[in-house]
This record gives sequence, C-alpha cells and structure tokens, in this order.
Amino acid sequence: MEDGTPAGLSVGIADDAPSSSSAASTRKRKSDVPRDAKPKKKKKAKVSRPPRLGYTVEQGEDMLLIISNTNQYDNIWRPNAKGRKKKKILKGKAKVTPAKKKNTVLPKGKATKKPLIKKGELEPTLQHHQEEGFDSWGQSLPVEVLVNIFKMVVHQDGAVPFLCRVATVCHLWNAAAASPALWRSVSVGYCWLEPGKTHLPKTVLKIRNTVSWLAQNRFSQLRDFSLNHWKNNVDHVVEVLSQSCPHLRSLKLSYCTGVTEKAFQSLSGSCRSLDSINVQYSERGCCPELQLLEINTKLDSGYCQLPICIQALQNGCPKLQTFRMLNVIPMPKMTRNGSGSTSGFPLLEELCMATTAVSFMTDQDLTKIVYDSPKLRVLDLRGCSRITAAGLSSLPCEELECLYWGLYFSSNVTVSLSKKGIHLLTQKWSGTLQELDLANQLFSEEDMEIAMGHLAQRTGENPLRSLNLSGTKVTTPALRLVIGQSTALNYLNLSSCRYLPRGLKKLYRGQEEIHQLLDKFE
Repeated sequence: MEDGTPAGLSVGIADDAPSSSSAASTRKRKSDVPRDAKPKKKKKAKVSRPPRLGYTVEQGEDMLLIISNTNQYDNIWRPNAKGRKKKKILKGKAKVTPAKKKNTVLPKGKATKKPLIKKGELEPTLQHHQEEGFDSWGQSLPVEVLVNIFKMVVHQDGAVPFLCRVATVCHLWNAAAASPALWRSVSVGYCWLEPGKTHLPKTVLKIRNTVSWLAQNRFSQLRDFSLNHWKNNVDHVVEVLSQSCPHLRSLKLSYCTGVTEKAFQSLSGSCRSLDSINVQYSERGCCPELQLLEINTKLDSGYCQLPICIQALQNGCPKLQTFRMLNVIPMPKMTRNGSGSTSGFPLLEELCMATTAVSFMTDQDLTKIVYDSPKLRVLDLRGCSRITAAGLSSLPCEELECLYWGLYFSSNVTVSLSKKGIHLLTQKWSGTLQELDLANQLFSEEDMEIAMGHLAQRTGENPLRSLNLSGTKVTTPALRLVIGQSTALNYLNLSSCRYLPRGLKKLYRGQEEIHQLLDKFE
C-alpha cells in the first residue's frame, strides 16, 4: 500500500500464484469482463413428475367418492402450457427470432396456417388420452353403482320422469336406467299436454306408443302403478299393463275419467297378483258387466272421504252384485245433468259400508243405495252410528242372512246414546238371520229381551250360527232363551256385558263351551 500500488491489484497478486506471467494474464482476463455483469445462475436439475390423473379418490363414511379433476373449460386440444408463455425482451437488446426447422422452406409473402384436425384423427387422440388415465369417471363407473344411486333418487322423487331423462345422457346411464329393479313403483302424470285438452290423432298415437314401449321394455317387474289426471286413453293404459305386468299388485287411478268395463275385464284375466284397485276421485264410465266393486283403505288410515254419485254408479253398473267400501266415508255427489232417475242395484247381494272412524251415513243414504235390492243377503254397517233400527226395518230385502251393526270406534269418538227398536229387526229377519253383530249398541234391556225372544222362536231352515252381544245390555233370562233354542250356535261374544254376572263376560267358541254356559244358567 505504501509503494502506490492499487488496492485491487495488490489483492489479486497476493491471492494468485507467484508467477509474474500468470498474474499478467489474469489481469488481462479480468479487464475484459464488464464491472456491471451479473454472474450466471446454475441450471436446476429436471425432476420427473408422474402424469396427472383425471380423478381423485376420497373416502366418505360408507362409500368411496371418485371426484373428477377436470372441469368444463378443459380441452384436450389445448396446446402445451410451455408453448403459451410469452418471452421477455430485455431493453437494449435485439429480438431473437426462433431458428427455422430443417428441410422447411416457406414461400415469401405467405403466412403460416395452423394444421386442420380431421374427424378421423379424433379417435386415436381420444384413445391416447384414455390410455394415459384422462378418461371421465362416468364412462368407467360400474353399472351396479349407478343403479344403486338411481335407486335412491327413485325412492325419493319417483321413477318418472327421472329415469327417462337420465337415460339420454350416455350409453352407460341408459343401461343403468333400464334396470327392471328401478321400475317396480311408477306414478305417471300428464307429461305431454295439459289435463283436459283435446288431442290430435298423431298425439294420441304417440301417447299410446310411449305407454306400450314402457310396458314392454321397463315394466317387467312392476308392482305398484298410479295414473293421475288422465282424461283419455285410461282404458288403453290399463289394458297394456294387464298384458305386460304379471306381477302387478296395486293400481291407482286418481282424478281420471272414462274408465269402462274393458279395463277391469283385462285386469281380472291377466293380473293374478292384483289385490288393490283405488279409483279415488275418478269418474267411472259405463260398466254394464261389472259384478264386484271394492274400494278399501287400511284400518289405520284415518279419515278418508270419497265423493261418489250413487245414481251414476247404478246406471253404469246394473249387474253389480258385491259393493264394498271398507273404512271409506262416501260423500254424496250429484250428476252433471241433474237427473235423479236410476234403475238401482237389482242384483246386489252384499253391501259393505263398515268404518272405524266417524260415519255420516243416514237412513236416507242407505235407502238410496238398496231401495231396489230385494236379493240382498249380507249387510255390513259396522261403525254407522247414525243408522236407526226403524230405517233398517224399512229396507226391501226380506231374506237377510248376515247383519253386522257393531260400533268399533277409536278412542277419540264417543258411543251414541241409548237406542230403541232392535226387536223390529229380529222380528223381520228371525227366519233367515245366521250371523248378528250388535256390539256396543246401547238398546234397553226390554228391547234386548224381546229381540232374543224372536230369535228363539225362529222357524227358518238356516239356524243361527254367530251372535256378538259385546258391550250390550243383554240379561241372563234373554240369553237363556236364545241359547236353549239355537243348537247350531258356535260363536257367542258376551265380553263387557254389564248386566251379566261375573265370570260369564267372555268370548265362547264352539258348541261345547256354549252348552256349558247354558248349564250354569240352570
């Protein structure tokens, strides 16, 4: 430092080799390097990464979820991401043009064009991506998994129109939607036009062809079918179902019109497993050959009303022999034309209007139904508390064999007050009655004694076989009369009879038990 040598030079001499020639060459190389030049960065080693899968598998509580990594904006024709990066141009330097490929001569004055992709080149490209794992999950998902997924939706929203829509997604979904296990319960509304609208012949043909195709290709395991708000073609639908659905168990026609005898005849001949037909809120057409009509609901279904026009039913079904409405409350409905003329039910043999809920049927309503039914044999009015003994005695049937008039109410319905006139019924049908049910009917002791006396003095050929007096005011002398004369009696219910001594209030089955009861009376 004292001899005037520059600091930078003295440091270089001190650190380098002792040769003077090498020191001079070193000074020459360092002088060529600009002072503001940056050192070169070392190149990073390339890391090989596995190809990106097109899906991710995650585990849920009770299933494996396959989640796709692609979205609607991904495209297999998108160029490589590296080719889309823009090159940075440093200030003060010339632009660098990419080198031309060998053996490529471009004509002057013409721009380069992107190569067009032909349709034939699509298949190998898709196959290439499928081999690399870029296929969508919907094309590789097992059919059984899709069927189970569809089954959950069908259970919640119904088979139609859900299965019809998903069948158009792809071939895999179409195969899954065609599984017969998904078509066991079907409810069809009006999917083509508004209810009540008239149809052109082409539209009618289209509707019938659609129903026929569904019945032949989807309804092989159909159990329950419901048709709602159809004004036309109802008979055709029922007829097609009877031909293609041997396992049909339940049929519901809700708010439908124009049902004729053809529908019921086809069902009776083909659907052997059918046990329920519900025509609630539907208008029946003319069924001149119909002999049995049964409209039932479950005993625990509660309050269920059914608007029904008795006059129209009598005019449309003149040969009806059995008419049952179990646990259904009929509501009177007038005809549109207002005509009250009717031919009645001249061949009616059994009428059931039993219910466990409250009943609004009166003597006048009952008379309108059986005013012209002299062949009536079975009359079931259990739960009809507003019917009186005087109204029953005025019925035109003279050979009634079974009368069920017990009151079987739920806990929230009170039993009616004391009644009179039960002896009028036993006097009228004393020679024909075989089964009598008066459970919980509060007739007086005098009426019960007179009524049992008429049964004891019967002279008919058919003996009394069943007698239900549960909850009545029957007395011991009245029972002694009827039991002593009814030798064929094999069912006697005396439970909850308040006027009998203790130990006798129970159910007796068989003639031997009943004879032992008679010995106790003596």
